[in-house]
Amino acid sequence: MSGGARAEEASPHRRARTARPSWLAGMVWRAGMVWLAGVAWLAGTVAGCGPLSETHREPGNSHEVATAPPGSTGGEARAEITVRAGRVSPPPGWVEARRGQRIAITVTSDVPDELHVHGYDRTAELRPGEPVTVRFRADLTGVFEVETHRSGLVLTQLAVR
Repeated sequence: MSGGARAEEASPHRRARTARPSWLAGMVWRAGMVWLAGVAWLAGTVAGCGPLSETHREPGNSHEVATAPPGSTGGEARAEITVRAGRVSPPPGWVEARRGQRIAITVTSDVPDELHVHGYDRTAELRPGEPVTVRFRADLTGVFEVETHRSGLVLTQLAVR
């Protein structure tokens, strides 16, 4: 056998190449990625991972809840939050509500500031030592940050399902 080409052709370890259109390889790859994403989503759902469970792993979040269970206060989800010396009490967490439910967020601050509920664009002036309550109906679903504008403190997050 002279030359390497004849030896390679006769080798039993080489597979015969079949010509595949490049679009077919792309479709197979995409189908595999979609399948893999579906499996990852299913595993996360079965394991209970979701946006609300993230608070248990992030530092600074507490199991302490700033709201009463829905229905225990006449169907109104409530949060009572105090800001003192730049600290939020209870520590930032979640206020959970159902779409259509009434929300009442009461904030007492030791400094003048502005309360803002993102997504709902509700604001209120905070005066030192005076509790301020913002009430509205939860007509948008999603997760919305409740913060003070001047000091930039996150007070809680409103999760409406």
